[in-house]
Order: sequence, then C-alpha cells, then structure tokens
Amino acid sequence: MKLHHRHDWNLSPSEAIALQHELRREVVSDRPIDLDRVELVAGVDVSVKNEQSQAAIVVVTYPGFLPVETVLAQRPTPFPYVPGLLSFREGPVLEEAFEKLKSEPDVFLFDGMGIAHPRRIGIASHMGLWVQRPTIGCGKTLLCGRYKDLGEEKGSAAPLIDRKETIGVALRTRTAKNPMFISPGHLADIPTAAELVLRCSPKYRLPEPIRLAHNAAGQFSP
Repeated sequence: MKLHHRHDWNLSPSEAIALQHELRREVVSDRPIDLDRVELVAGVDVSVKNEQSQAAIVVVTYPGFLPVETVLAQRPTPFPYVPGLLSFREGPVLEEAFEKLKSEPDVFLFDGMGIAHPRRIGIASHMGLWVQRPTIGCGKTLLCGRYKDLGEEKGSAAPLIDRKETIGVALRTRTAKNPMFISPGHLADIPTAAELVLRCSPKYRLPEPIRLAHNAAGQFSP
C-alpha cells in the first residue's frame, strides 16, 4: 500500500518526544468510522526476540474474520524500550511491512495505544499519519488515565480520563477478564472505535485481527 512518509526514524529519545508534540497536532480523533462500510480490517503487531523485531499485518474480512493477507517484515530492533515511545521502536519494521501490503484495509487495529497516551500520540495515532486510514489503538495494559465503575460483563465500558480529558474507554471484551484500553488512533472517534473492537472480539479478549497478527508476529524463522 502507499505510505505517506513523514520522517526518518534515526532519532534520540528527546528528539522523538519533540516530534510527537509536533505530529500530535495532525491527529484526527473525532471522526466517526462508517462501520456499515467496513469490509476489511487489519490487525497489526510486532514481536521482539533476540533484538530482532518482526512485524505482522493480518488482513481479514469483516464481519467474517476470514484471512485475506498476511505480511511479515523483520529487522534489528533500532530503539530502546522507553514507555511512550513505542512507535520509534516498532515504526521502522512496520514501515517495511506496510510497504508489502497489497490489500487496502478499511481500518487498522494496533496492539498499542492511540490517543490514550501521555502526549496523545501512541503507535496507532503515529502510524495512522503514515497510512492515512482509520486506525484504532487496542492496549492490553493501561498507559495513562483512570477509569471507574466498569462492569464485569462483556461490552461494559467506562470512560478513560486523563487530566480532565476523555482519551478512550476501558472496554470489557470478555466477561470477567481484564479490559482492553481502546482509543482512536487517527481518522476515528471513541464511540465507533470501541464499537468496532467489540464487534471484532467474538470469542477472545484480544480482537480477532490483533490475535491473528500477534500469533504471526511471534513465529520467528529458525
């Protein structure tokens, strides 16, 4: 697929933070996704093993979740693990994977945050500026913000609040299991992002496209 190349990746942590502040102004996080027109959803994940990063993008039909395309890319991990700077660790290998993609997904679900991020630009928002399609952040652990009064039943949701700003939702995608933390990446909004993630989670805690991408990313060649 065609990417909108925004910058090089060879940055120090302080330069990366400065760039996040700059790019954040371009993120659109209040545009509803037209869920009735979604036909292809992609799950995006990266695994790291022995300082090698492997990205996987798995495209599935929606709502049937039948695999359409899986692409992998692998390269040395270029950036240290720094909370809040995940996109600079995973971005280079994701760029390679996106360039291999032949499908045109309507929405990308990322294993990582969207605007539910201290600087409001997690990996789903950051890479959303590269793909210029709706992206959604699906975090497994809370990065910032607080929530309360979340029910135990599947589908229960509670606003995720940080510094008096609603940045996403804590969403129970499976009854009595830990919630997912859902936020718009780019060209999406909170209600439709949460609704699509819930629809993409028929059986497991992880949305099905991300679950498939996670499994693919973890299969390193000998």
